[in-house]
Order: sequence, then C-alpha cells, then structure tokens
Amino acid sequence: MKTIFTFTPPAELIQDLTDSFPSEDFSFYPDIQHAEKELSNAEVLVTYGEDLTETHIQLADQLKWIMVTSAGLEKMPLQAIKEKGILVTNARGIHKIPMAEFTLGLMLQYAKQFPVMQKQQKEHVWKKGLPIFELSGQTILIVGAGAIGSEIARLAKAFGMKTIGVNSSGEKRDYFDEMQTLDSMYEGLGASDFIVNILPSTSETKHFYQKHHFKSMKNTAVFINIGRGDAVKTEVLMEVLQEKMISHAILDVLEEEPLPEEHPIWSMDNVTITPHISSNTNLYLPRAFEILKHNYRTYTNKQEDFLNVIDVEKGY
Repeated sequence: MKTIFTFTPPAELIQDLTDSFPSEDFSFYPDIQHAEKELSNAEVLVTYGEDLTETHIQLADQLKWIMVTSAGLEKMPLQAIKEKGILVTNARGIHKIPMAEFTLGLMLQYAKQFPVMQKQQKEHVWKKGLPIFELSGQTILIVGAGAIGSEIARLAKAFGMKTIGVNSSGEKRDYFDEMQTLDSMYEGLGASDFIVNILPSTSETKHFYQKHHFKSMKNTAVFINIGRGDAVKTEVLMEVLQEKMISHAILDVLEEEPLPEEHPIWSMDNVTITPHISSNTNLYLPRAFEILKHNYRTYTNKQEDFLNVIDVEKGY
C-alpha cells in the first residue's frame, strides 16, 4: 500500500512510523508539488490540508483515504473528494491543550494588565494604580463547545469562572454550567465578560458575527477569536471597537493572513493581535501521529474504529 506525505516530518517520527508498519510503503515529500509525480500511485495521502486541489484529487485515481494532520478543512476540495468516495480523517483534539492554555494566558494578561506593566518597566515607571481584576466570578461564553472549548471551560472552572457553552444542539457537555445553541445564544452574549469563538469555517459560520451580536454584549466584554478569521469581517470588528460596543478584541485569526503591515487594525489600542499561533506546540505532530497510527492500524486491518472521521458534506 502506497502512502504519500505532502510534508516531511521530523526524522524520529518517520522512524517510529516505519518501525510500526515495516511492510508498508511510505514516501515523504517537502510539498505537494514534489509529490505530484507519485499521486497516481497513492492509496493513502497525509497532508496538512491546505495544499490539495481538485486537480490533485483527480490525479490520485487510487486514493482511498486522506489523513489531515490538522483540524481545519476549509481549504480542502471536499466536493471532489465526496464524488470519489474518499475517506477523510483529521487530527481534531490535538489542539485542545495548547489552545486552551493560550486562551487563558491572554485572559490573564488582559485582567492583570501585564502588557502595561512591561511597558512601564521599559520606561522605568513605578505606577501601582492599574485597573486589575480577577477572573474568578467572571462569565465566559465559549462558542464551539467541542474538544478545545471543553478544555477552555475546564481551565476556566479552575479559576472560578461561570462557563456557558454553545454548540449546534445545546446538548450538555462537561465543565459547562449552561449550554445554548447558535440561535439561543443572545442571553449568553449579554451575560458574558469573555466571548471565545472557536467555530469551524463552514458556509453557515462564514461572517457569522454581525454588529447585532456585539450590540448584545456588555460594553466591558472581551471578544477572543481563536477559531477561524472568516467568522467575522474585519471591517465589522473595527466598527464595533471604534464605537466601543465592547472593551477589547483578542485576535489570533483574521480574514486576511498574514495581516498586511499597513492595516489600520494593528494600531487600535483595544486590540491584541497574535499571528495564528494558538495551537502551536512542540507536541503538535507527535499527537497527530498517534491518531495517524491508530487510523492506519484500523485501515490496514479493515476495521471500523477510525478516529475523527469527517462528514465531507458538512465539512467537519
């Protein structure tokens, strides 16, 4: 069975994979362009998910399974994949620890005024009267109560916060005090001090947040986007912040990435921008490879216990 990677993993992960499956045929390429010459032989394709086109799917006429070593699928040619009946699995769940830590870190940074203190240190200023507050007793609304959202809620509970989750069904999840749906979340928007977006990018969630959502929030609220940049138009966010509908926005993802150097949102005082790194961790690929190895055993043994099977119709 031919398995092609459209990226080259670290040597120790390659060694572990080939030791685990010594009879299988693996090829590792630095990118999809170098892999194109062998696509027609591939039964399994391992990719980050942003490099495949409909043309690649047509070239890979023996392809049966695509393993995406990330969670995002918005750039995948899902229609072409669906037409050929190709199995798609991803690495959903590996981001929950780094992204939850990242989110709580930014919330603490905002609550404890760490950036201001760092600036004061550089300026040799001793000033104690900063508006510092506690996370304890605050309410957090997490829009997208999956693996990442649940881990954020778990950490938030440790800080004594009230947690409200939003998912498609409103079904109860661990670590959430309340659950709401996208249609019933307005009460949660108005009650929350921090609103965290973790929605995937689908036709239903693109530009989901409109000004009326922000009007429902407290003017002291903080909006945090670690999901997808297209969940809200940048222009809408800027208007919301300029009109002081909310207090602050923390943006790890934006509509346009990388954000152009001349973009005016860089200079807004009530915005914190990070360069789409909330999921970064030295354990990213090792965790993804554990899912890959599980699914590889399942595939080669013709079993059914795949992890993270994607509904290509829904896109997640």
